[in-house]
Amino acid sequence: MNENVNEKLLREKKPIFPQFGKAIVFCLLIAILITLIVLNQSDYSFGVRSWYVTFPAAIVLLGENAIKFWVAKRYPVKTVCYVFDILSLMVLTLFSDGTLISILYLSILSEFYLNQKSVTASVAMWLSSMFIFLVTFALSSIFKSEGFSLSRLLSNAFNDIILFIVHFFAMNFVVQLARKTRELSKTAEDLTSSNEKLRIAYDELKEITALEERQRIAKDIHDTAGHSITTVIMQTEAAKIAVDNNPEEAKKRITAANLQAKHALEELRESVHLLSGASKEVSLKERLESVVNESMDGTDIAIRYDVDEITIGDVKARLILNTLKEGISNGLRHGSATAFYFELKEKDERVEFLLSDNGAGMDAGQLKEGFGLSGMHRRAESLGGNVWFETEPDEGFEIHMTLPSDPKNK
Repeated sequence: MNENVNEKLLREKKPIFPQFGKAIVFCLLIAILITLIVLNQSDYSFGVRSWYVTFPAAIVLLGENAIKFWVAKRYPVKTVCYVFDILSLMVLTLFSDGTLISILYLSILSEFYLNQKSVTASVAMWLSSMFIFLVTFALSSIFKSEGFSLSRLLSNAFNDIILFIVHFFAMNFVVQLARKTRELSKTAEDLTSSNEKLRIAYDELKEITALEERQRIAKDIHDTAGHSITTVIMQTEAAKIAVDNNPEEAKKRITAANLQAKHALEELRESVHLLSGASKEVSLKERLESVVNESMDGTDIAIRYDVDEITIGDVKARLILNTLKEGISNGLRHGSATAFYFELKEKDERVEFLLSDNGAGMDAGQLKEGFGLSGMHRRAESLGGNVWFETEPDEGFEIHMTLPSDPKNK
């Protein structure tokens, strides 16, 4: 990942003006200067041949441009090079007939435009270069004793001025187009990289979520089905002991064990469905009614119920289902209950659960929460809800539970 960051930083610092572009401009400068020196071999009145001056000026121009292209990294150093550019160009303009001078200016300006981010700086450089060119061109005429005439100057430099203008707009258009293309390319690369990171993060999140869900289901199997099977074993063992001396008690124990086994089997089936990725589109009300019907099937118990059609998350739904199963099993096993009343309502953004039985009950102060009841407390509190129990001797047992409703999509 660090390597990718470093590569991105290098791309951000990469100039618009590539290395091969520098080589092309430098070779163009060499060709223009050689041509300019060859074409300007005239003698001046004071006995100095033009190439005595143009040749050293050309060497200086090439040397400082080589430094500017491949050595200078800081802008102040490049500024000094641009000053030498102007001085060299002024000398070449004065000691030549003007041939190819404007092309030299445009070559230097090309390098400047390509390395500028600010259009304002390019405009300033263009105006100052054109002004220096015209002034030096006028001084060249005076230096050669041709006199100065504004109309002649503008006439002779007209084509050069047009070149300056066309070159400025063409180069800056290309530079801005290249810069925007590069920015779009970088944005596309960043977007692709971000999408890839999001995809990886999403895949990792899916794996983590699946692992957490499997761990939760495994814990549910351990807590509910395991507990139910243990209870079945205990009930059947108690029934074996009571079968001779107290057949009625043995019958109740077997009935409770049978019901607990049904609940355990349903828990295992539901867990297998979740682990396999299969899901049944069954409402919570239908699932609760199924628990009630299974509990009454083959037993002598009666269960009345009043259940609203409630849409709630799977975790909360499983808690409600498990609490109902646990409550019925506990009522049969500990209270010898024969009738139950179950109610599930949604009021004021809360889901209210009530299960009461007609069992023996007990003194509330003597109530000791075992594995099942304490598990109800933990799960309800983890979901932002609450559980409490009400009981009195010979008055049965009640389980109350409240859970926050899920937000409704509006």
